[in-house]
Amino acid sequence: MEAIYANINATQKKYGIPENDCLTGANIAGFDKIATAMIAQGVL
Repeated sequence: MEAIYANINATQKKYGIPENDCLTGANIAGFDKIATAMIAQGVL
């Protein structure tokens, strides 16, 4: 759970999202993870 929060917090800082908006940070972190995996597989 701590690693998940740390990942969300890092994403918030990277994209300039306020620290109290964890939902947006989590959504962007998830999208980024999926997009990176798709690029690695050659889908995009």
